[in-house]
Amino acid sequence: MRRKLVAGNWKMHGLKADLGEVRAIAAAVPAEVDSALCVPFTLIAAAVDAAGALPIGAQDVHEAAKGAHTGCISAAMLAEAGATLTLVGHSERRADQGETDAQVKAKAKAAHAAGLEVILCIGETLEERDAGRAEAVVTGQLAASLPEGAAGHWLALAYEPVWAIGTGRTPTEDDVTAIHGAIRARLRELIGEEAEKVRILYGGSVNGANAASLLACGDVDGALVGGASLTADKFVPIIEAAASLSR
Repeated sequence: MRRKLVAGNWKMHGLKADLGEVRAIAAAVPAEVDSALCVPFTLIAAAVDAAGALPIGAQDVHEAAKGAHTGCISAAMLAEAGATLTLVGHSERRADQGETDAQVKAKAKAAHAAGLEVILCIGETLEERDAGRAEAVVTGQLAASLPEGAAGHWLALAYEPVWAIGTGRTPTEDDVTAIHGAIRARLRELIGEEAEKVRILYGGSVNGANAASLLACGDVDGALVGGASLTADKFVPIIEAAASLSR
């Protein structure tokens, strides 16, 4: 049985004044579930100090080890700051920064080489879903973004229905089960038995009210949470929902 993972993505939020929320979240994580917070680069070191055993991650990483890449952060820099994981390929970076599957793959490879765990994000837009292409788009992104040597001890996937992020809309439970099942099936084709060890998280307007039902869907091994991860009051109920399914 894959252990549930609930990861928070603070996006472009978080100053030192918010470290109290990091402490409160860290203090509330039950033993039955894994959790992590992906915070802005500037907050990583301070969040590591505040978080205790709660893993702190980054929201992106550059694929190069060093060089003339103004404003970018390498995997070694993240590790030195205390990060133990990073997101790659988040839909907002794919859309706003034009990141390609090839770049996402290279970033995941670089992060793993530096000893970081990786949450690799894939997902479809509303137009792609309405055109009946959701499964093809998502499994295509997976195949093109998946790094060599992908394994469950360092890689998780996050399925993000792009149209649900921050909108309050969510797919039906049947839709979530179907797309996660398709991801798992494609993953088996790509990496064989190791696919059973890779956690697939759901990410799209997860909150305390819908977490239990979403996390109970087939092949859903946790959640990637955006806005609701910014405060302990909103994030901890999601973590507790995941833990309750593991008890």
